[in-house]
Amino acid sequence: MDKTRLRAAAAALTALTALAATGLVAGPAAAAPYAGPCALERSSAHHSEGLDTWNGAYPRPLKTLNAVLVFLSFPDSAPRTTPEELTADYFPATSRFFDRASYGKFSLVPHPQRQWLEMPRDSTSYDIRRDWNAADRSAYLRDALKVADPHTDFGKYDVVYLVADPDAPGVDSDATKVVNFDRPMRADGTDIRRVVTVFEQHPPDRNVLAHETGHVFDLPDLYHRPSDGKGDWDTYVGDWDVMGSQFGLAPDFFGWHKWKLGWLDPRQVACVTRTGTTRLTLEPLSTAPSAAGAPFGTGDGTKLAVLRTGPSSVVALEARGTGGNDSTTCNQGVLVYRVRSDASSGAGPVQVLDAHPGTEACYGDSVYPPLADAPIGAGESFTVPGERLRIEAEDRTASGAWTVKVTVG
Repeated sequence: MDKTRLRAAAAALTALTALAATGLVAGPAAAAPYAGPCALERSSAHHSEGLDTWNGAYPRPLKTLNAVLVFLSFPDSAPRTTPEELTADYFPATSRFFDRASYGKFSLVPHPQRQWLEMPRDSTSYDIRRDWNAADRSAYLRDALKVADPHTDFGKYDVVYLVADPDAPGVDSDATKVVNFDRPMRADGTDIRRVVTVFEQHPPDRNVLAHETGHVFDLPDLYHRPSDGKGDWDTYVGDWDVMGSQFGLAPDFFGWHKWKLGWLDPRQVACVTRTGTTRLTLEPLSTAPSAAGAPFGTGDGTKLAVLRTGPSSVVALEARGTGGNDSTTCNQGVLVYRVRSDASSGAGPVQVLDAHPGTEACYGDSVYPPLADAPIGAGESFTVPGERLRIEAEDRTASGAWTVKVTVG
């Protein structure tokens, strides 16, 4: 392992700009995974929802990826938990979340270190917080990588989690995020482009690591952050995707994200391009496909329907039920949402459309009750605002799929 290069990169980290997840520009394009009129073009927006090309700066979760958990303590606090206890906070739950979401196409394998590694400075000296001063954040990352260096062969791992002692006095759980480097560090022939800084309390927020790991795969924040920090954060998508809220009652990834990540086959995406009426049968998004080699059957059918509405926008619809990661959902039905490829992370790249704007549901459990009953129920119809598009959830099949009528024009 080329430790000299890693040490040199860590020593120079203060001269780099350590960018939070909202700051990295679009990277190089990999081979085009999708084509056709409904595949939005990827733009320069950070974590663009375009999926005609894959951003080669990010690992693609279509295979087994290995993640290292590095546990960091501080001189001003003796840890009250063990690395084993903190590992159990996140795994195997996070791996299972991705296994269900990807229909078994992606495996996230954790490799937790067994010991605490002590940082050279007290936890309070780094001024850890959500809107972290760049100099303090760079100092933390420089020290963390220097401490981890002798114990970690970074070339073996696709994802790096730096897990801080949750009981240290200077640790702030709001600072948990992905940090991207404007210039990657390099070790063992491997670029280290980003790390996940974990400052969660013990036990942590539900699904928090699934959310942060989604950023590692180029998915955007779907919540709305009020300018004054007050008010509702979940007005864009409510409970309906873990990139909106890790507390959501239906946190499975949108079908659009599953298409982008490669978990939906092209045959499972219906592109509606003609005017008039189109009838579709949508299987619940959580329904797993048939086993490899088995005949085409339940779980292999259409899971996402898309209608192009502009150069950088679509309306998407999918059936959400009570299976998989959505087992605690408040409502089920046909969920409709807009996607914009020119909107950056946190700026509303996805917005759920409410088929019941005058009501709300699951108050006290939902992160945003006005959108908890957003799906179109059986026998109901919904006209998309601003579009000549009407969607009717006609019925359910014996297998639980939804028959949908889409009228354009």
